[in-house]
Amino acid sequence: MIDLHTHTTCSDGTDSPLALVKKAASSGITVLGVTDHDSTAGWQEAIDGLHGNLQLALGAEVSCLTTDGISVHMLGLLFDGNNHPLQQLLSDSRDTRIPRMRKMIENLQGAGYDISIEDVEASTPVGATIGRPHLADALVAKKIVSSRDEAFKELLHNDSPFYVSHFAPTPEDSIRAIRSAGGVAVIAHPFASRRGQTLTPESFAPLVDAGLNGIEVFHRDQSEDERKQLLVIAKALNLVVTGSSDYHGTGKLNQLGENTTAEAEWERLESMTDQRRVASR
Repeated sequence: MIDLHTHTTCSDGTDSPLALVKKAASSGITVLGVTDHDSTAGWQEAIDGLHGNLQLALGAEVSCLTTDGISVHMLGLLFDGNNHPLQQLLSDSRDTRIPRMRKMIENLQGAGYDISIEDVEASTPVGATIGRPHLADALVAKKIVSSRDEAFKELLHNDSPFYVSHFAPTPEDSIRAIRSAGGVAVIAHPFASRRGQTLTPESFAPLVDAGLNGIEVFHRDQSEDERKQLLVIAKALNLVVTGSSDYHGTGKLNQLGENTTAEAEWERLESMTDQRRVASR
């Protein structure tokens, strides 16, 4: 099984990179994408934990905004982790997350919710890139909501009055940075309508022009009709089709390997990098 999109405690997951690798190996995963939000901090621990036949497609999920304000997530895989321009782009995005979090908390407080930055920090693992899932965990800990899913559905989705965007490159800039670092770019859950405003079919041509390699089609947040539309787009634009769990550990329903990428599509995607960077034992 090939699962190209997961998260660890280095961003907003609940499993350490080592724990994730062990869980993936025991679950029958053969290729695992470690793709924390705007961070490569978990790469080395994941590599150190490798055993058996498991291989790693190391990467990051880059937070992007279109010019008209739509949030887009771009999976960068198999890029050179020492590439300075890409690491600077990731760093710039991380640096804006704390002021953004403070503003979201202010918005919630203004509506009467008893939540503070200290509550969120207490729910954020040491070294993790702070994000909305940690705010969701704090809301759960304060018994304001019962789960992460409820927090996002009721309070933290992109169209919520409490939502605040942060610095982010455009999807095109993100793609160009990933490709310049030798990696491949796959747009994550582009039609996930339950998350708020989504892209349109017309949005993909400029992304292809920038170097987009693939589309994450098989994802729990995309309906069967949305998946069918994306398959048509992928075929028309000759893009690789991927599927993944978007696993975050406890607190979210996503399970490792619940959606996967076909081996032929994975081989095609890997062939588009400038050199082989799959990590194995």
